[in-house]
Amino acid sequence: MTASGRDQGAVDPAPHNPVRDDSKLAPTEDLDREPDGVPHGVVGMTALFSVVLAMLVAFMFLTGNRVGQIAAVALAAIAIPTLVAMLHKKAERDRDHVHPSR
Repeated sequence: MTASGRDQGAVDPAPHNPVRDDSKLAPTEDLDREPDGVPHGVVGMTALFSVVLAMLVAFMFLTGNRVGQIAAVALAAIAIPTLVAMLHKKAERDRDHVHPSR
């Protein structure tokens, strides 16, 4: 025996990944849901569309003449609320209503 109380010849058992057994889940557990309840695809699309829209408006504003600047402001005034509304609808559709986040 060593100082740790174990035989030197003893071998640790090989670690095994837990086997998914849905019958052993608690009523509030769901391994398939996204932990924060927000569809992560919507988060990614929000980031992507926001950056693309910001770049487009900045490009129009900086390179355009007076008409281009007005068009950039009009585009931002129309596109931002539309983008938010569309992504909100998609988030509501894709959200897990059976197992909401905490």
